[in-house]
Amino acid sequence: MDGKVAVITGGASGIGEGTVRRFVEEGARVVISDLHEGRGHALAEELGSSSATFVKTDVSSEEDVKNAVHAAVQRFGRLDTLFNNAGFGGVGGPIDETDMDGYDRTMDVLLKAPIMGMKHAAPIMKQQRSGSIVSTASVAGIRTTAGPHVYSAAKAAVIHLTKSVAVELAAWNIRVNCVCPGAITTRIFAQGLELTDSQADQTLKTLPLVFQNSQPLKMAGMPEDIANGVLWLSSDAARFITGHALVIDGGITLHQGGLIGAQQPAAAPADPDAARQAFLQVLGVTPE
Repeated sequence: MDGKVAVITGGASGIGEGTVRRFVEEGARVVISDLHEGRGHALAEELGSSSATFVKTDVSSEEDVKNAVHAAVQRFGRLDTLFNNAGFGGVGGPIDETDMDGYDRTMDVLLKAPIMGMKHAAPIMKQQRSGSIVSTASVAGIRTTAGPHVYSAAKAAVIHLTKSVAVELAAWNIRVNCVCPGAITTRIFAQGLELTDSQADQTLKTLPLVFQNSQPLKMAGMPEDIANGVLWLSSDAARFITGHALVIDGGITLHQGGLIGAQQPAAAPADPDAARQAFLQVLGVTPE
């Protein structure tokens, strides 16, 4: 990746942060695109101004997405990789209780944002006649019981969007792929649980113990596992790969167990607070 330039959304934490760090290690210059100014600025400062810059971005805003993409050209002179990664668990619950405002917000972040990222990266990459676009999908877009209904539908759409856009942009030597993470140790599992920062940090310590028994490979998935896949898809080593959904899941799609955070069968606790408390107990989160 030496000399290449990337925009990574959701780049201040989790999979995004892990990918920012791997890209910089491999010689890339990165625009860290995220809503969280404190973490984003701190990461950019740590990595150095010659390697990284932070742009505050709400990926549900087209103007913000456009600004983040164009910041790469303005700051570093080109754009070689766009990693559409920002996301969250989104609206949950049984289908007959789906909150439609929550649905709109979920789809804005998980599907509209990657579309807008592709929209604004494509003209730059077409002019260069080269580029790589990678988006974060999920195993929830491939199988059931791996995420909430709307989240899963959005991730399935990202996978098909990847294939569709890959066909269009191939004429300009622009490759379009996505990654499908399994159970990865990030803060996304703490979202929606109304946790304090210290409790959220606590989940990052306990999640690996939970996840190491969630798939055939008895180890916890970490952000760097996804970062390595994104790095490969973005590099010249993957020059003949496009329209591909790279599953990085420790084999979790190979068996029938459900995932934490998934839409559970009707036998699951009907009381949302009881379900939340049970989840926190599994994570070992102590009250504050």
